[in-house]
Amino acid sequence: MTEADGGARLGPAGLPYRPCAGVVLVNDDGLVFAGLRIDTTAEAWQMPQGGIDKGETPVEAAIRELGEETGLPPESVEIEAEAEDWVYYDLPPELVGKIWKGKYGGQRQKWVLMRLTGDDAQINIATEHPEFHKWTWMRADDLVKTIVPFKRAVYEQVFAAFRDRLA
Repeated sequence: MTEADGGARLGPAGLPYRPCAGVVLVNDDGLVFAGLRIDTTAEAWQMPQGGIDKGETPVEAAIRELGEETGLPPESVEIEAEAEDWVYYDLPPELVGKIWKGKYGGQRQKWVLMRLTGDDAQINIATEHPEFHKWTWMRADDLVKTIVPFKRAVYEQVFAAFRDRLA
C-alpha cells in the first residue's frame, strides 16, 4: 500500500483512515452548500461527503455522494477542481471503535469543487437514505464555524485550497 491509498499512515488506535470523497458545491454567488445532519441534535452543518467504494475514483465517489445526499444529478453540476492533496482527520477518542464498525481511526479525504449549473429547485435532501434534514447556502467562513470541531481544520484546509473560487 502507498500513501495515496492510505496504507502508509495510521490513525488513532493504530487504525487505518477511511477513504472518503467530499464535495464543495458552490452556487453562482460563490456560496457553499451546507446540510444540517439528521443523525445528531447538535447544530452540525457539513458538506456532502462519503466513502470511496472499491474501484471508484475520488471524483466518481464525489459525484455519487452528491446525488445520494442532495438528489442532484451529475448533469446539474460542473466539476471545477480537485484538491491536490488528501486531507486527514482523526476521530475523537470517544468515537474510535464506535463508527464505521470500528475499522477506522479517522478519514482521509479528497475534495472536489463543483459548481451548480442547475437551480436550487433540483436539490432534494429527502433521498432514499437521507443524511440532512435541512440545507442552505453559506459563506465558507460561516460553515467553518458550524462544522463539528474535529473537522474544523479539514474545512479550513479545503476552503484554502479553493479560496479563489469562493465568495
